[in-house]
Amino acid sequence: MEEIIIEPGQGFAHYWRDLWRYRELFYILAWRDILVRYKQTVIGVAWALLRPFITMIVLTIVFNKVAKLPAPGSTPYSLLVFAAMLPWQFFSTAMSESSNSLISNANLISKVYFPRLIVPAGSVITSFVDFLITLGLMAVMMAWYRFLPDWQLLTLPLFMALAFGTAFGIGLWLCALNVKYRDFRYVVPFIVQFGLYVSPVGFSSDNIPEQWRLLYACNPMVGVIDGFRWALLRGETTLWWPSVVTSVVLTIIFCVSGVWYFRQTEKTFADVI
Repeated sequence: MEEIIIEPGQGFAHYWRDLWRYRELFYILAWRDILVRYKQTVIGVAWALLRPFITMIVLTIVFNKVAKLPAPGSTPYSLLVFAAMLPWQFFSTAMSESSNSLISNANLISKVYFPRLIVPAGSVITSFVDFLITLGLMAVMMAWYRFLPDWQLLTLPLFMALAFGTAFGIGLWLCALNVKYRDFRYVVPFIVQFGLYVSPVGFSSDNIPEQWRLLYACNPMVGVIDGFRWALLRGETTLWWPSVVTSVVLTIIFCVSGVWYFRQTEKTFADVI
């Protein structure tokens, strides 16, 4: 049996090593969350497909049929919307799940030592499974429209990593704040709902006036969504590089500051949770 020795003043030095030593717990928590999410549901994992698909239909009707907004090039409007739903659905789900992850595992956190960073990270990974399922539906839709991707598809993993970092960084802040201030459980759904309308999910970023583009890009999901569309829709949508650079910078800030704040407050989780 492996022996764990806890020494005073050595927490920071051993913390990152402990993350690797407790990697099996990371897998266990992630797999448990996947099973629990669809337990006793009628259609199971099909919910991962129905939610973005129905949202895509509603947004297509509102912005294309009612507002008469066009899609760039020869891109079908439903593909324009669904390409944005991929990162947005992942981000919103990961942020919501990670913000409540510590509260949901209160019994485990108050009784057993392990690096608490594993808990929100596992929630983001669980949401990534839903993302992969939805990505399969995107492939089916592109085949239906005979709209095959081009070489830009090779850049998709880069924008996937950016979406992961954005969700993880913001999720760290929210889950740490939610332990101390339970009001944040009401704030997160509002952020998700409001963010859907201020992000270019139902429309293209090209519809934003030029003088407001940089300010609009301060939403880190703008660069992520534009990148997904550019990678999946063979470059027919415009990729405004300042928005991508802004998203990268903001994601780094969120991740670094999120880890710092999480580590500062982690020692009090067991007492206040």
